[in-house]
Amino acid sequence: MHGKRITFAPLFLFFEMQEQKPYGRLKVWTPLLFAIVMIFGMILGFNLRDSLRNKRDITTIIERNDRLEQIIDLINEKYVDSVNTNLLYEDAVTGILSHLDPHTVYIPADELQSVNEELEGSFFGIGVEFAIVQDTIQVTAVIPDGPASKVNIEVGDQIIKVGDSLVAGTQITSERIIKMLRGKEHSKVPVTMRSPFTHLKRNVIIERGSIPLYSIDASFKLDDSTGYIRINRFSATTYDEFTKALETLLQKRITRLVVDLRQNPGGYLDAATEIADDFLSGDKMIVYTQGRKSQRMEYDAGTNDLFEKGKLAVLVDESSASASEILAGAIQDWDRGVIIGRRTFGKGLVQEQYDLGDGSAMRLTIAKYYTPSGRSIQRSYAKGKEAYAQDITRRFENGELTNADSVFTTPDTMKYYTDHKRIVYGGGGIIPDILVPYDTTRYNNALLSLAYSEQFRNAVINYYLHNQQTLKKFTTAESFIKSFDVQQMKTWVIASLPEDVKNNFKHLSLNEKASKYLELQLEAQLAKILFKTSGYYQVLSTDDRVLSKAIQSLSAKEYYSIIGR
Repeated sequence: MHGKRITFAPLFLFFEMQEQKPYGRLKVWTPLLFAIVMIFGMILGFNLRDSLRNKRDITTIIERNDRLEQIIDLINEKYVDSVNTNLLYEDAVTGILSHLDPHTVYIPADELQSVNEELEGSFFGIGVEFAIVQDTIQVTAVIPDGPASKVNIEVGDQIIKVGDSLVAGTQITSERIIKMLRGKEHSKVPVTMRSPFTHLKRNVIIERGSIPLYSIDASFKLDDSTGYIRINRFSATTYDEFTKALETLLQKRITRLVVDLRQNPGGYLDAATEIADDFLSGDKMIVYTQGRKSQRMEYDAGTNDLFEKGKLAVLVDESSASASEILAGAIQDWDRGVIIGRRTFGKGLVQEQYDLGDGSAMRLTIAKYYTPSGRSIQRSYAKGKEAYAQDITRRFENGELTNADSVFTTPDTMKYYTDHKRIVYGGGGIIPDILVPYDTTRYNNALLSLAYSEQFRNAVINYYLHNQQTLKKFTTAESFIKSFDVQQMKTWVIASLPEDVKNNFKHLSLNEKASKYLELQLEAQLAKILFKTSGYYQVLSTDDRVLSKAIQSLSAKEYYSIIGR
């Protein structure tokens, strides 16, 4: 009976004032009193009905839960072999979720922390990156002013022991090391380090601190007027990082901007809408969400206005998903910039995370995303999760990823219109305004397997360790790109590789494009050690077809013809 109250005081007061003729007056008012009591009873009855219905629903849930408990208890008591009860529960949950969409997921308790850390943008650790080189943990990067740097740990140092545990040998894994090095804030961990040259060991005690997980991989100028920002995900810290990067570029007088969302799987909606707000003027709608049990909710541009006027290009590919597609879709629908690359992933479902009692969580899909023009980003999953997961493979097989002339039509054939009446389609991701396919002569399995192999990475690290003094003359990524002798490095690396890898390297180098790609990767991976991820992408930017097309489109009449101005 929430919010419903019946007051009888005036009626009682009337009876009290008419004491001289109680019987006659009471007889007159009896029908009214009876009617009021009957109404009161009806209201109470309706409320009890709703309450009992809720209780009935809860009872049904409890009964179903009891059924699951009974089955698992029965298995524990009677089954022929011993079983892991936790695995039975997880399998049961997985079976339930298999009937839902591909993005409703169960997150076990032992995985939840690392999943949340990616979105929150930080964790507690010692502040190093490492690689396993010949069964030894070798530091490949040290966060400036982080816990490890405060005890003078440097790139190239080897981690021999963490606490009392030896961390060297064939059984060591990256996951195990990460688990050992991370912990509670201000907790201390003893670590035994070894110099790669003198082999002298030293013991240090490192106090764990907050380690940022940056979502801006790189920010730099491509030319005199064009800035570049690469975003790897949308986390709680992304907008602050983006603002800082963009303001720095604006101080360098850029008038054009390339935002790289390739390989960006998404993340927090608010981070994407805040960035979109910096590009869109007025109170333009950025995205809206709606679901069966979720009312329509619109996200509009507000007061952010860092880059509302300059030319804008957004780079996307088949791994750009969710929040990346929201940002790209808003830019495209308002004709604010040019979208370049390949069709995006097609994830337009909204998840809410619900924490469960045992420390695990479920991310449940509650609504869908829609771009300002009204199109859904989500591609169909009607044929099941397996077919959904194989969609990217099918794009490659049917030529969509490799053929510049391929034409893709989404299952949603309904036409939508941008602000300047350009036709766009929904139901399968964001289709770029300018399509740039893969270069199959450059990106093949053998070439990529070598360029990203452990042996290749180890050779780059060893080159750095043996040439540290010479490399110190490069104080910026720009000076490194301008003057570094990659041919000398290539010769050194080939000589240091195992015989089978060396022969593979030489064979691939017979192809001019493959040879240039290997040289580019050597230089980029070395730049990552010297100048972090920004250096890596700055080197790659010198030979990037999609980025080259973006720069070309920003400086030509093509830009205005595409956006309809």
